[in-house]
Amino acid sequence: MAVSNKFPGKDVTQEDLETKFPLAAKKDPNHKSWFSVAGVEFGGDLIPVFAGPNMVESKELIADVAKNVKASGAHFMRGGAFKPLTFPYRSDAYTETREEGLAWMAEAAQAHGIPMITEVMEEKYIPLVAEHADILQIGTRNMQNFPFLTACAKTGKPIMLKRHFGCSLRDWLGSAEYILVEGNEKVILCERGVTAPHTHRGSSRFLIDLQVVPAAQEVTHLPVVVDPSHATFWRPWVEPMALASIAGGADGIMIEVHPDPDNAKVDPLQPVDFAEFDELMGKMERVAHAVDRHVKAPA
Repeated sequence: MAVSNKFPGKDVTQEDLETKFPLAAKKDPNHKSWFSVAGVEFGGDLIPVFAGPNMVESKELIADVAKNVKASGAHFMRGGAFKPLTFPYRSDAYTETREEGLAWMAEAAQAHGIPMITEVMEEKYIPLVAEHADILQIGTRNMQNFPFLTACAKTGKPIMLKRHFGCSLRDWLGSAEYILVEGNEKVILCERGVTAPHTHRGSSRFLIDLQVVPAAQEVTHLPVVVDPSHATFWRPWVEPMALASIAGGADGIMIEVHPDPDNAKVDPLQPVDFAEFDELMGKMERVAHAVDRHVKAPA
């Protein structure tokens, strides 16, 4: 749906839709991308769920995650082998498993029959990550690394583009255009929190921008996923924000899940455990049903 020339958007204008990101722009009110990744539908009534730990800590842990999130109905396992940690310092506990972690994740995904999404951080690792992952995740800090976006797009793999915490909708769609212009049409947008003067808790760095879901859907045909785990950085808030995201029209949900959240090696304040995730899946299904969609795939 085009933005009115008489009442242009504060962020996205009609000129932007026609000349800056015409490939990402909606052509009419019913224009919505539809595509399938590893048999999972995007753009329809299904709301895919991505679940797993922030970091692939060990072979045993990621296998346990794959088994449990699949049993609860998750459509994709997520996990980070390559992690863009805010500071350069590492320890035995706070580190990356890199190529080894990627191999563990791929083995777990295959063993338990669940497709995987993982972040790629550097251009030199694109071929390796693309070999294993069903979806390449572009992290918030790389959202405007345009040569990197182009290189990822050229793999032909589906791409999840996380919104940078300081970027506007206009910036976000401009970055998506760098992927689309390479002929890669399987692009998923992901909201994961924006910076604000206050965040309601001392530990929280971001606010979840639920308003961007309908705002984006007014002007783009691309699916819009929400990551309430990173956006809230606080476990008790993940459930209400996940449910609110579905009620607000989100096209997918990414949830951080860990078998022992308090002892997670990265960001222990935000993941839910297996039992909490299983319960949340049921609640998300009920909210999805209320808006004529579904989280759990039909039997």
